Amino acid sequence: MNKLIVSLLLTLGITGVAHAAGDATAGQAKAAVCGACHGPDGNSPAPNFPKLAGQGERYLTKQMHDIKDGKRTVLEMTGLLANSSDQDMADIAAYFASQKGSVGAADPKLVARGEKLFRGGDLDKGLPACIGCHSPNGAGIAAAGFPHLSGQHAQYIAKQLTDFRKEEAGRANDGDAMTMRTIARKLSDEDIAAISSYIQGLH
Repeated sequence: MNKLIVSLLLTLGITGVAHAAGDATAGQAKAAVCGACHGPDGNSPAPNFPKLAGQGERYLTKQMHDIKDGKRTVLEMTGLLANSSDQDMADIAAYFASQKGSVGAADPKLVARGEKLFRGGDLDKGLPACIGCHSPNGAGIAAAGFPHLSGQHAQYIAKQLTDFRKEEAGRANDGDAMTMRTIARKLSDEDIAAISSYIQGLH
């Protein structure tokens, strides 16, 4: 089952739209406004804003395009990308991808459960392991556009999983989002808390 899901996701990711190559040096200046929420180097100090440092270029570029095109709703970013060209977004993505992400700490009480779900899923629930798309160390699969998760704020991860479960993630109705909605429906609040905490301390 896991192999089938991974094969499907890889196909969706690899056949996606190609984007312009980014220039990290040019992206640093263009990303200055992003630093207010995401931190100058992409390590957001606020747990409700995602860390972008070390995130894959393909994933970041797609998210920016989706936000600009109205396919993904992020109220805090309304209008911020309106005047950004494809090259601007590629450069910003390249800059953040080139930065080193910081790692937080997991709640010791949740580590065992979080690790079990992240690495092994839950066969009884038909829940695949997160490592299938996000890799054992949480680095994601950049070439397929699957996001880097390790060190991400637990609060942000928990909100995204909860929104996916409620189908309120404000994301484009593409294969990746639909897959995450299917998975999130099988997660309890306790599962989400454990996985989110584990990811925050994963490195």
